[in-house]
Amino acid sequence: MNKTPESDLPAPSRWTLIRDLGVFQIKLLVDGLRDLVLVPISLVAGVASVLSGKDGNPGPQFYHALSWGKQTEHWIDLFGALKNSPEQKDIPTPFTEQGMDSIVERFEDFVVSEYKRGGVTAQAKEQLDKLLRNIRRNSQE
Repeated sequence: MNKTPESDLPAPSRWTLIRDLGVFQIKLLVDGLRDLVLVPISLVAGVASVLSGKDGNPGPQFYHALSWGKQTEHWIDLFGALKNSPEQKDIPTPFTEQGMDSIVERFEDFVVSEYKRGGVTAQAKEQLDKLLRNIRRNSQE
């Protein structure tokens, strides 16, 4: 992707900047409210998915909640005002190339290797499996 020279890009007007600032604040509030709502919804949907699953496969409720969250993320378009920026149309990655998912993946690899060695995570998994079996059994009765 070619970077457009800064001199060729029009500078946003002061009013455009003020508008973008105001809209960004509103979007931050909406995004925060969405996150606040999504926390309990995702927890309830996750539990419902675990309890309604069949043959060891979870139900779809949690992933439906994620899909809704993804749709609202696109709708909010938190950083949409960047289209008015005269600089950095090619925005470099300010953080490492690795996203949050790769950090979680490394942590998960550690937990899995610990489990395979029979460490603390193996005992914790056994207890969690036992708890889930009891919850499922009680919900079916």
